[in-house]
Amino acid sequence: MDWKGRVAVVTGGASGIGAATVAEFAAAGVAVALLDINAQAGRQMAGAAQVQGQSVEFHEVNVAEADACLRAIQAVGERWGRIDFLVNNAASFISKGLDVTPADWERSLGVNVRGYANMVQACYPFMRTTRGAAIVNMASISAHVAQPNRWTYNAGKGAIVALTKCQALDLAPDGIRVNAVSPGWIWTPEVQKAAEGDRAKWEPIWGRYHMLRRLGEPREVARAILFLCSEDASFITSTELAVDGGYMGLGSEGLGDTSSFAGTA
Repeated sequence: MDWKGRVAVVTGGASGIGAATVAEFAAAGVAVALLDINAQAGRQMAGAAQVQGQSVEFHEVNVAEADACLRAIQAVGERWGRIDFLVNNAASFISKGLDVTPADWERSLGVNVRGYANMVQACYPFMRTTRGAAIVNMASISAHVAQPNRWTYNAGKGAIVALTKCQALDLAPDGIRVNAVSPGWIWTPEVQKAAEGDRAKWEPIWGRYHMLRRLGEPREVARAILFLCSEDASFITSTELAVDGGYMGLGSEGLGDTSSFAGTA
């Protein structure tokens, strides 16, 4: 696919899967608007891309604020005159159960659900006139399984799966495709934090939850996102693509001794 001349908006693009997605789009020749609440990391990411001759522009945005989304996207539209792709990747990682507060719910759902809707509403006027426009929403394996003390995060990711289908239906008449990607355990800053940076120790433990017996890399998810935006996915919409190393296909046997599995080190 010839990506040159296309414009992508990536939220949460300053780190992890978002940063990998920005890098993949930029390397392909796509102009990228990087939106993130982390101004320092966002500017560093955009600056590094500019050094490499890639067109990446940073906008400091809290996607939970509809007006902020509209202002940023208006600036993007004025800068490049079009928007081809939107990747809703920004996330709140609040994980609460019985101890959840109204403020926790407001922040979690404000970013993980309302924020995705805000961005689609803001980008729609530009995307509706662009042939081959596509939206990818970041869901998660957490949308489908029970995990301890994760009412907030899992509820939000489950809502994103449902929201994706509704958006796909409503935007189909304009030729805009909407799909979701659900990663498994990916070596992102949040996972690094949980592992205290010790990948050698924790990957063999967490890898048992995946058929491929390892954690994923941000770039592996980013490449799936680009596929869903590409012409190769032109008849794919309202679909959830699991990039999870087989996590959701694995039964409880995967939690125990893995020595009987072929190929296990």
